[in-house]
Amino acid sequence: MLIWTVLRRLIYSIILVVAVLVLNFLLIHLAPGDPADVIAGEMGGATEEVMASIRKAYGLDQPLYVQLWVYLKNAAGGDLGQSFFYNAPVLDLILSRVGATLLLVFTALGFAIVAGTALGVIASRKPTGIVSNLVTVLSVIGYSAPIFWTGIMLIIVFASLIPLFPISNMYDVTKDVGPVGYVFDVAHHLVLPAFTLGIVYLAQYSRLTRASMLEVLGSDYIRTARAKGVSERKVYGRHALRNAVLPIITIAGLQFGGIVSGAVLVETVFNWPGLGTLAFDSILARDYPTILGILFFSAVIVIIANLITDLLYRVADPRIRMAK
Repeated sequence: MLIWTVLRRLIYSIILVVAVLVLNFLLIHLAPGDPADVIAGEMGGATEEVMASIRKAYGLDQPLYVQLWVYLKNAAGGDLGQSFFYNAPVLDLILSRVGATLLLVFTALGFAIVAGTALGVIASRKPTGIVSNLVTVLSVIGYSAPIFWTGIMLIIVFASLIPLFPISNMYDVTKDVGPVGYVFDVAHHLVLPAFTLGIVYLAQYSRLTRASMLEVLGSDYIRTARAKGVSERKVYGRHALRNAVLPIITIAGLQFGGIVSGAVLVETVFNWPGLGTLAFDSILARDYPTILGILFFSAVIVIIANLITDLLYRVADPRIRMAK
């Protein structure tokens, strides 16, 4: 049953990936502008003959449906094309940057889920208390503040006024600190970007956990457990939290695409060498193959995250596993 579910999800995912490839290709190529002009601009200008040769070299002289077919055929074989701007294979560019983005995204998401769930559980113990109200206020502030504004404020406070953390790059290229020192250096550079990206989602998870916990704590089986003399720690940890965490798993999977897109702003603010800065530079240069490759990888990451979320949901809730 589980194998058939996974297989069916994989088939749907492949269809969705193809649809994303087609839609992204059409949207990018229907946008105004000519990448040949950008390439010629990098060369200091070019004649009409040179412009024609540039378009022919990159296949831009072909009809749109021919370019789409060639792109889909090459993508199926793992070839995402050659970057106009970087003059390098798009796949190599993405693979060199995707690790930094995934590190940032998973760190921010893990921080948001753990801290947000903990704050939500604490707030649910006394819904009208000072701690609960404080969590609510901080959640509203964290959710309302734009990501780039939060990043700039953190840079001003913790890199300028109180110089505790670096403000750019993933590590200090001027230091030779060895493997262990490199890990600590990356972690040091990761603090501000991950906190900036995670604070928005932390606010959502704290509010969601608080609401779910309050709903679960009012259930009959919770009252029965308390009547049997089960300790409050077991009531909250073993009974209430396990059921309250189900909406959090769902929202985490659905929001994964949002947190990947939010990483573009964070990487730009902190000059983090991930897919966000690569996408930003490629958009300015109208580098079609690189933009399409980044969108493709982002879509694949989101689809895989949703598939994993669906499987985790079945593990967390036995009722779904037993449902026909």
